[in-house]
Amino acid sequence: MTETEIEARLAKLGIVLPEAAAAVASYVPAVEAAGMLHISGQLPFVNGEIVKGRLGESLSLDEGVAAARACGIMILAQAKKALGALDRIERVVKLGAFVNSTPDFADQPKVANGASELMFDVLGEAGRHARSAVGVPVLPLGAGVEIDAILQIRAG
Repeated sequence: MTETEIEARLAKLGIVLPEAAAAVASYVPAVEAAGMLHISGQLPFVNGEIVKGRLGESLSLDEGVAAARACGIMILAQAKKALGALDRIERVVKLGAFVNSTPDFADQPKVANGASELMFDVLGEAGRHARSAVGVPVLPLGAGVEIDAILQIRAG
């Protein structure tokens, strides 16, 4: 898929990639190694603010799905910053979704679909991936969701 096709899909979805978020601790947002781009866990920014809360308590399922989608958008922003262009993405290999949730909340996979469906919508078949979706008792800065990614990339 060309950069123009990816940009057209983003525009059709009404997505303008934000500035890639800076690391909040002692790590880098992305590392390119052996034909893969490993993207550190991304938090859900909506209108410049982190979506905070816990699924099954203060966040609804729909809010969780939207937060996961926001994480996916930030993953794409990090990839563009690291690679220079999104058309270097050959395939989304894996997403890891961490959902701040109560012990009785069991819809982590539905929450993670917010990011998974975004990857398919933007990258087509190359956006289909393996995934894990787990519930955790707390996330950095009180975020509702955090998602990391492994992308197979073309040489630059």
